[in-house]
Amino acid sequence: GSNVLRMSSHIQIKPKTAAQKSKTSSPLPCSPEPAVKPQPKPSDKLNPKTIDPFGAYSRPTSAFAATYAKGGIPCRLVHGSVKHKLQWECLPETVPFDPLLVTLAEGLRETKHPYTFVSKEGFRELLLVEGATEKAIPLLPRLVPVLKATLAHVDDEVFERGLDALVQLSAVVGPSLNDHLKHLLTNLSRRLMDKKFREKVTVTLQKLEQYGGKATVAIIKSKIPTYCSISP
Repeated sequence: GSNVLRMSSHIQIKPKTAAQKSKTSSPLPCSPEPAVKPQPKPSDKLNPKTIDPFGAYSRPTSAFAATYAKGGIPCRLVHGSVKHKLQWECLPETVPFDPLLVTLAEGLRETKHPYTFVSKEGFRELLLVEGATEKAIPLLPRLVPVLKATLAHVDDEVFERGLDALVQLSAVVGPSLNDHLKHLLTNLSRRLMDKKFREKVTVTLQKLEQYGGKATVAIIKSKIPTYCSISP
């Protein structure tokens, strides 16, 4: 009988209540994580393969991936039965273009789902909002280097996303893009040599001329002398 009493007393004084308190208190769920993270390090040396899956997530490939992981992109992918679409947490009209438009442009260089869709569709939809022209023009000095890197990417799909984004941007900012256009033409000229992209690059150049006006022709010809103007 005394043994049973001892066992029950042991059960009662076990520090379960303290553990439960730590689980229910809100600031503490975050606090054990820093203590847990260093623990895999010794095992990494013994078995490096175990950390590989985590390494991919802990080192985002771009500013877009990092921002998306933190919930900083105010839209999410919605899987539809026919096609995917974006769901915005707030109206795109109310979202500040700076820095979101630049961040979405960064995401065009992503090669993994859902970043590829969210960045491409988010960039397109943001440029469709009312007042997009006034909001986008001041960002051109930061957008153009990002698009240049996208157009220089070795991945064909990334390059095509860059072409689409360039046309979308040109349609919104018009002749304002002319001052920055020469920075983008070298990569377009290079891909123009590729039969696979010749037609799409040519159409892109024609769209740039359409939205940029007559001054655009001289800029394009300075880098791509073989370009034929669409204007009579």
